[in-house]
Amino acid sequence: MEPCIATRALTRQFDGLRAVDSLDLTVERGCFFGFLGPNGAGKSTTIKMLTGLLAPSSGGATILGHDLDRDPLAIKRRIGVIPEDLALFDNLTGREYLTFIGRMHGLPAPTLRARSDELLGLMQLDGDRSLTLEYSHGMKKKLAFAAALIHDPALLFLDEPFEGVDAVASRTLRDILARYVTRGSTVFLTSHVLEIVEKLCSHVGIIDKGRLAWHGPLGELGPRGSLEERFIALVGRPDDGQTHLDWLQA
Repeated sequence: MEPCIATRALTRQFDGLRAVDSLDLTVERGCFFGFLGPNGAGKSTTIKMLTGLLAPSSGGATILGHDLDRDPLAIKRRIGVIPEDLALFDNLTGREYLTFIGRMHGLPAPTLRARSDELLGLMQLDGDRSLTLEYSHGMKKKLAFAAALIHDPALLFLDEPFEGVDAVASRTLRDILARYVTRGSTVFLTSHVLEIVEKLCSHVGIIDKGRLAWHGPLGELGPRGSLEERFIALVGRPDDGQTHLDWLQA
């Protein structure tokens, strides 16, 4: 089967600095892929290129069978994205925001209403009439998840999706993602937190200073805990305070 994502020497340069350097990466369909690396390693730059938010300096990629350079709209119709900064519209309610996103994707009105009802219920936002400006950070993350899923994408990109999210919201999001992958869809998650990747992902890539240091099935690393050992051997110890999150023990 054709891979979900395949990059070819994907590179992005900023004023002489190669943020991503000749990335050759393959992500199989139906897997939960964790893209791991220290801060500044090139994770967010990679995800911005793969989602069409940033043009590569050179190289290319194929996503869901479409060439990133030649057919970007076909890709955008079939992916969902949760960027690190969320980029919500502050002066809409949660339902209004989902309605706007659904219409942008051309969803029929009955389908849009049904999916909005379902997703707002799953996210425990269905009873809230506040503007997103008044949402807590956790509520904003859950609304961003709902918007990314409203059109039933085949591939979901998540950039540091659990940062600043409380334990209750984290469990809700984890359960939704688990069901999403079980049905055959693909998740590409970037993180610098080892436990998030080890807990959730079936496949892992490790990037450092813009270059791919290792990637493959998580099971190839051996028993639990081997991911941290491999990470330290390749790129050094993770940042202080970024290796233990209470919600992972829930």
